[in-house]
Amino acid sequence: MPVSIVVFGVSGCGKSTVGQLIADRMKIPFFDADDFHPDSSVVKMKSGIALSDQDRKPWLERLSELLKENPDGSVLACSALKNAYREILRGCDLEIRFVHLSGEFDLILKRMAARDHFMPTSLLENQFSTLEPEPEAFEISIENTPETIVDRVMQWLKTE
Repeated sequence: MPVSIVVFGVSGCGKSTVGQLIADRMKIPFFDADDFHPDSSVVKMKSGIALSDQDRKPWLERLSELLKENPDGSVLACSALKNAYREILRGCDLEIRFVHLSGEFDLILKRMAARDHFMPTSLLENQFSTLEPEPEAFEISIENTPETIVDRVMQWLKTE
């Protein structure tokens, strides 16, 4: 049965890297949710303003549609920090497996500072305080290499 994978976690945890590797391994499309933010949301984040649930709702609905447009499976890298956000993604009516990339604040802050991205490090604390656990997710530490993470995700998918 085809499955869609949502790789989630706070900004800077490696969602795009890991998501692309999973998609390559599974030979299914990869999508980075950051590519679907409206310009107004990117401007807000660049200015250090966290997005509200109202800002996120149409974006998440579009991502759910994107998953639905790929019924043979896809991988989505998306923060999906709250249960309510993940429920919107589940609205695609496909089988979704969630992979949570977790890591310590200082490690992620260091990674964020070293990259060129619209999300400023000043919003990381907000991301951590917003993050809600996903009981059905496969959680793995970002202290593992991306390749090790993907290997473990693939093993987990086979047992699900």
